[in-house]
Amino acid sequence: MKPERYIRCPEKFEPMRANLNLALAFVGLAVSASGAVESVERAETLSDAKRRAQELRADLNVRGAHPDVLKFCREELLADNYFHAVLEAVKSVAEKIRAKNGLTDDGATLVDRALAGNLPMLAINALANDSQISEQKGFANMVRGIFGMFRNPTAHAARITWQMSKEDAEDLFSIVSLIHRRLDKATMPPRV
Repeated sequence: MKPERYIRCPEKFEPMRANLNLALAFVGLAVSASGAVESVERAETLSDAKRRAQELRADLNVRGAHPDVLKFCREELLADNYFHAVLEAVKSVAEKIRAKNGLTDDGATLVDRALAGNLPMLAINALANDSQISEQKGFANMVRGIFGMFRNPTAHAARITWQMSKEDAEDLFSIVSLIHRRLDKATMPPRV
């Protein structure tokens, strides 16, 4: 399951890994996207193993999760690892902001430089009236908030002390998907 063995046929890697993880779930193991074997909660039944391998991803597809969210946490979703999936999903927001404006900052500093201020580097609307300016400020606050609430604790807390339920993970993925859709349409406002 070394990823480099699938360079000529990468489309075969994920289905093969998913099938292998289905079997490994019964002994409490999973193969990560890097090919490493990791410990996961042990499945007791075939239906439990299948459900865990497919449930969250299917739920996210039904919810219309943004493809970038799924791309950033694919391996964690397959391992049924909500804690790390949330961390990777939130990191995807910072990565998109940096890609759209060339900044190298992170966290609140990145949000403040890219999305806040009188003339942000990235605008989610035309900033033509008080309502649109308020929407922009609220968007910056929301992005700052997900970094503070989800990325910072998961980056600094132990997984066993910071629990993440499936329902909370799905809700966060929906919020992160909304942020991605708004960032996809964001533009650099003209400088006056």
